Amino acid sequence: MPHVSCPRLQVQQSSFRKLAANHADCHSIFNILTSDKLLNQVEFLLPDHRERKFPPTETLSMFVAQVLSQDRSCQNIANQAIAKSLVSSLTPCSSSTGGYCKARQRLPVEMPQTLARFIGQSLEQEIPSSWRWFGRRVRVVDGTSITMPDTDANQSVYPQQGGQKPGLGFPISRLVAVTDLCSGAILDVAFGRFMGKGSDEQSLFRTLNSLFETGDIILGDAFFPSYILMAEMLEKGVDILMEQMGARRRTVDFGLGTSLGARDHLIQYRKPRQPDWIDKKRYEAIPDTIIVREFKAKGKIFVTTLTDSKLYSKQSMTALYKRRWEIETNIGQIKTILGMNILSCKTPEMIVKEIWVYILGYNLIRLLMAQSAAITGLQPADLSFKHCLQLWLNYLQQTATLDEAKIVLLLTLMAQQRVGNRPGRIEPRALKRRPKAYPMLMIPRTDAREIVRKNGHPVKLK
Repeated sequence: MPHVSCPRLQVQQSSFRKLAANHADCHSIFNILTSDKLLNQVEFLLPDHRERKFPPTETLSMFVAQVLSQDRSCQNIANQAIAKSLVSSLTPCSSSTGGYCKARQRLPVEMPQTLARFIGQSLEQEIPSSWRWFGRRVRVVDGTSITMPDTDANQSVYPQQGGQKPGLGFPISRLVAVTDLCSGAILDVAFGRFMGKGSDEQSLFRTLNSLFETGDIILGDAFFPSYILMAEMLEKGVDILMEQMGARRRTVDFGLGTSLGARDHLIQYRKPRQPDWIDKKRYEAIPDTIIVREFKAKGKIFVTTLTDSKLYSKQSMTALYKRRWEIETNIGQIKTILGMNILSCKTPEMIVKEIWVYILGYNLIRLLMAQSAAITGLQPADLSFKHCLQLWLNYLQQTATLDEAKIVLLLTLMAQQRVGNRPGRIEPRALKRRPKAYPMLMIPRTDAREIVRKNGHPVKLK
C-alpha cells in the first residue's frame, strides 16, 4: 500500500519543531524526566544493595509497568521479564514470581513517593502560563476511598466498615488528593483509616496544608471550607473557592453584609469555639473574624476569599468551579482505568508502596499528555487519558528505544482522540446489563466452602 501523507499531522510536527527550536514550555516539560535534578533524586533514594537480578531501579520500573498494564498480576510482569531476556539474547530468568515479589518488598517507599511528588510538582511549574487562571495556580482537592485484600494485616490498619460482619467486608482506606487543575497531575495525597478519629477528609487535608504557597487558589467541595482553613490560608496568601458547607448554607442571608450584586455579598465570619484537634497556641493565633464572599449561582451557594468582584466576577468563578469536576474524572481514571480502586497487596507496608506507585505511573502519563497538549495547542483536559495510556504502552511493547522523531509523532497522535464536550450531561446511576444470578455472600468464605463441601452447591433456580 503506498504511503499517504497527512497534511494535518505534518502541520503538527512542524509546530513541534518550531516550539522546540524556541525552547518552548513543551520542551522543558519533556526534559523533566531527563533532568539532572531527577537523576540526583533517584541516586539519592537508592538504598544500599548488592547486585541482584532485580535491582531497585529495575524493580520500580517493573512495578510501574505492572500498575499501568491491563493485566496487573505479578506473573504477567515476570513473563514480560522473560520475554525481554529472550529478545535481548540473554539467559531468561525463572518464571516464578518469588524473586520479583521479594524485590518489591525491599524497595523503599521513599522512591515512588518522592518521584511521584517530584514529577507532579515539576510539571505544575513548567506548564505554559497561558493555561493558568488569571495567571494563578489552581489546585483542586477531593477525597475518595479504596479497598484492598481481606487479610488480617490489612484489617488491623485499615479496618472494614463497621456495619459489615466479620469476614464479609474488605479493608478500606480513605484518600485525599490534591491535583493541579491545568495538568491534572497529582501533587500529593494523604490516606489512612476510613473511620475513626482523624480519618475524615478535613483531617487528612490538614496534613497537606504545607503544599500551598502564596498566590495559589484551592477548589474544593462542601466538605472543606471551615473557618480555620480559610483563616490559615488567608494568612499564607492562598485563596479558596468552594461550595458552602451544609450547616452554613442554610443560614446564608444575602440581605446582610456588603452587597456586590444579585445574591453576591461580603460577610464577616466569627471564629468558632476551639475544636479538640487544634492546640491552644495555634487556635489563639487565628484571627477572631475574617471577611469572605458568598454568592449563589446555578442553584448552589459558594464561599470564596476572592473578594474583588471587579477582578473576579461571579460568572468567571462559577466557570472555574465547574472545572472542579475534572478531579472527579482524574480520580476515576486512576481508580478505574489503572485499577487503584481495588489494590492487590496483602500487607499495609506494601499497600502504601502500591498507592505511591500508582500515583507515579499516573503522573508519568499526565506528563505525556501535557507534552502532547503543548505541541498541539490544546489543554491536557481535552485529551483522552486512556488513549494516551494505550498508545504509550503499545509503543513500549514494540521498541525499547526512545527515538526523538518517533516520540514527536507519538505525542501528536495522542492529541487526535479528545474527550467529548458534553455540558449538562445527565445519566442514571444504574446498570442495564443484569448481573449473574448469584446470591450475596452472607457468611465468611471459609464457612461457605465447608457447607458446599458437605452439601454440594444449591440447585440453580430457573
